[in-house]
Amino acid sequence: MPVSPSDEELIPAIKDLRGANPTLGITKFQALLLETHKEWTVSEKRIRKILQQLGLGPQNGSDAASSKSKSNGKQYPSSKLNEALDVKQWTSKVEVKHFGKLKGKGLVASEDIAEDETIWKEDPFIIAPEWEIWDAQRASVACMHCTTPIPPSATLQISCPHTPCPAKFCSRLCLSRSAAVHPLLCPAQNPASLPLLRWAREVEWMAVHAWAHTTAKILLANEKGADELAAVRSIVDSLATFSLSDRARDIGVEPDHDAWKKAHSFHVAAFHEPSTAAEKKKLSKLIRKPLPADLAQQLFDYDAYLEGLSRMSLNLEAHGGLYALHSHLNHSCQPNASIRHLQQRTTLARITVLARRPIKKGEELTIS
Repeated sequence: MPVSPSDEELIPAIKDLRGANPTLGITKFQALLLETHKEWTVSEKRIRKILQQLGLGPQNGSDAASSKSKSNGKQYPSSKLNEALDVKQWTSKVEVKHFGKLKGKGLVASEDIAEDETIWKEDPFIIAPEWEIWDAQRASVACMHCTTPIPPSATLQISCPHTPCPAKFCSRLCLSRSAAVHPLLCPAQNPASLPLLRWAREVEWMAVHAWAHTTAKILLANEKGADELAAVRSIVDSLATFSLSDRARDIGVEPDHDAWKKAHSFHVAAFHEPSTAAEKKKLSKLIRKPLPADLAQQLFDYDAYLEGLSRMSLNLEAHGGLYALHSHLNHSCQPNASIRHLQQRTTLARITVLARRPIKKGEELTIS
C-alpha cells in the first residue's frame, strides 16, 4: 500500500526531479514523481506548496539541484491575531486561539462537534482558482467571480461590460461582487495586468497569481475609503508568513532570486507603473486616490512583495482560494477536519468544513 513520505524524504526527491525537469507543470510533475517512487502517495497540493515555499519556479533547475548546509536553527512561520475578525459570522462552534510564538494561531472547538458535522461554510476572501478553472474562466465557461461552471445553455450568464474581456458571470450578484477585484485584472480596463497573469499561468506559480488578486482587492478597497481598506488589510496582515529566503536556505536550496525579481517587475508594471502611456491612462481611471506610504511599500517594495508571496503560499486552500477563517487552520498528519467544495453547481468556490471524527470542546481543529 502506498505511504505518505516525510518532508525529509520528499523534499530531496522534489529538488532532484525539478532540477532534471524545470519546465514541467504540476500535474505532470506529480505523475513523474509517483512513477519514480511507486511506493509513495503525494497530493498535487503538497507538491505545489513545497515548490512555492521554496520559490522553485520553472527554469530554475540549476538552483534546485544546488545544495547548502541546513541551518541548525529551524525556522517557523509568523502570524498575528486579527482582532477585528468576527468568527461568529461563520460559526459559533470554533474560536481563535494563539498557541505561542512558535506555533502561532489556530482554531479550537468551542463545543463538542460530532463526526461528519458541518462546522462552517465560507466564501473566499479572494479566489485565485486552480489553473484548469482559471483557463475555463478565460474561455468564458466559468464564472469569473465564483468559478461556477457556466453551460452554453445558461440563460443568466452575463458578460463583462468592458471589451475585449472574456469574463462571464453566472448572475448579476456575481458581476456586482466582482467589482472588488475584477476591474484591475480585466484586460480591457487594465491591460497592464495581462503580462503578469499570463506569466503566472505559464510558470504555474499560484502565489504570484493569488497575490495579484489580493493586491487588486487592496487597491480597490482604498478607493472605497478608510473603513473598507482597514477591513481588507486586517485580514491580509494577519496571515501567517515565512521568509522565502529563510525557507529555501532552511532546507538547503539556493533562493531563486531571478524568478522572484521577474515576478516583482511584472507586478509593479501591472498595478503601479505600467510600461506605456496608454496603460498608465487606463490604470489612472481605476486608481484615483493616492496610496498611503505604508500601503505603497507593502504592495510594491521588493522585500514586501516576497512577503506577500509567502502569505499566499502558506494560506491558500488547495483549490486556490484564500479564506479568512480557514487560514487559521493548522496542518496535521492525523487531521480531524476536512475541506469540501459541495455546492459545485451554484457556488463552487464556497468551502464546507466538516468533522472527520468527533471533536471535543477545546481540541484544536486541523486539516491535512
